[in-house]
Amino acid sequence: MREALKEARKALEEGEVPVGAVVVHEGRVIARAHNQREALSDPTAHAEMLAITQAAEAREGWRLNGCSVYVTLEPCPMCAGALVNGRVDEVVFGPFDPKAGACGSVMNVAQAPKLNHRVEVTAGVLEAECGGLLTEFFRSRRRRAGEDEPA
Repeated sequence: MREALKEARKALEEGEVPVGAVVVHEGRVIARAHNQREALSDPTAHAEMLAITQAAEAREGWRLNGCSVYVTLEPCPMCAGALVNGRVDEVVFGPFDPKAGACGSVMNVAQAPKLNHRVEVTAGVLEAECGGLLTEFFRSRRRRAGEDEPA
């Protein structure tokens, strides 16, 4: 998760929502990415999606059996769907996303019984540190927008 946090910090430096992801296979990182929606003008350029694509390239195939994805925020429905479709074994994340999470909070795409694959879910890893980056980012955005800080 510390490697995913490094990626999230890169996103923060670039003005992106600070989410980072890494894919691990047999104990080594085979892919790493951070959010790049603004830089790429691409709504699908979430950290998980970019890392999954890199991992498939590294594995020379779309099946990511034996892989774990570490991400600094609970994946959204799109990313959770990609985890399922890529046959990822496990997703490990920091805080739940109460607005768009799809691995147990708002919904659970990762473990939907009607889908052909289920992803093991571990939540809350380095939750405070991961969440702190997001809080810092959105607080900064509100300040720039001229919104008052809550008392």
